[in-house]
Amino acid sequence: MNDRKTTNALLLIIVIPLIFYLLKILDFILIPLAASLFIALLFLPLMRWLTKRKIPNFISIIIVLLIFIGALFIGGEIIKLASKEIIQTQDAFFTKAQIKLTNLVYSVEDFLGMKYMDDGNLLNIFMNKDDFSKNFGSTLGLISNTISMLLMTAFFVVLWLAESLNFYKVLSGTIFKLKYASVKTFMKIENDLITFVKVKFFVSALTGIGFGLACYFFNVSFPIFWGLVAFLLNFVQMIGSVVSVLLLTIFAFVELDPTSTLLFFILTITLVQVVFGGVLEPIFLGKSFSINVIAILVSLMLWGFIWGVPGLIMSIPITVFLKIIFEQFPQTKLFSTLLSGNSGQIQFSKLKK
Repeated sequence: MNDRKTTNALLLIIVIPLIFYLLKILDFILIPLAASLFIALLFLPLMRWLTKRKIPNFISIIIVLLIFIGALFIGGEIIKLASKEIIQTQDAFFTKAQIKLTNLVYSVEDFLGMKYMDDGNLLNIFMNKDDFSKNFGSTLGLISNTISMLLMTAFFVVLWLAESLNFYKVLSGTIFKLKYASVKTFMKIENDLITFVKVKFFVSALTGIGFGLACYFFNVSFPIFWGLVAFLLNFVQMIGSVVSVLLLTIFAFVELDPTSTLLFFILTITLVQVVFGGVLEPIFLGKSFSINVIAILVSLMLWGFIWGVPGLIMSIPITVFLKIIFEQFPQTKLFSTLLSGNSGQIQFSKLKK
């Protein structure tokens, strides 16, 4: 008996790293597959509603694809508008940034007693033609990869919704033996993930609007761009909100004089993050949707390392999925408890008496 336990433990030690290795090297196919699953789950209620009205399945899929393409088009238009805004005022901004950063570096040089800039142009130190060409090539590669990922994701969404890939049958055939257990678990996964994505999208949109309005009222350049950045970064749990505040604070240092105006602006964007991310999001998501802080941080680091930025965005939905699966079996309930925790816990909770 002990030999069997030892063998199982050794196999587990070998298999787990192998699984993570495969997840990393197969990211080109697994990232669109996982993202498409979450998107398909969002559209399942709409598909059921259309089915009840006896609309053919292929027409329902076309409707979903049109909604998906429409969302991408709107996102593209917002990015185009933000880019136009940046291009129109980039010369004035770079001039202001040059003066502000040069003065800051001179102050640091005087304090440390060392000379760093020879020509008085800080931007020339960090920017040259070779670096620009490399960055441009990297940007083109990133755009190409992103488009490929989006097309593959859309393809997989169609397969999920057309039931060529059936998540329920996969659960029934691989993880669960009892039909009622797989149905119950599938519905819980669907409901929890739909709730999470809808609330996260709503809160991120409010955060982006709040950042944009703050930039507008404090005369900080590119309010549309910063609103979009805050909206996107807010999908990265915990880390995204901190990064968006830090980035905008650094940018505002260039735009605003270091007076009470800059301080009030930093307090405003911090308050926006606290109100929407720290108060409204926990209220909207509900008490049953609780994940330990340590579990969130480990999940972010793990999936960020494996899949990069897409991994950071999908880390919490994946953790929720695993937590629900672990709850179904006595042998793995310990892992579910560790993910939930009773102390140091972020609770996405409705305030109930």
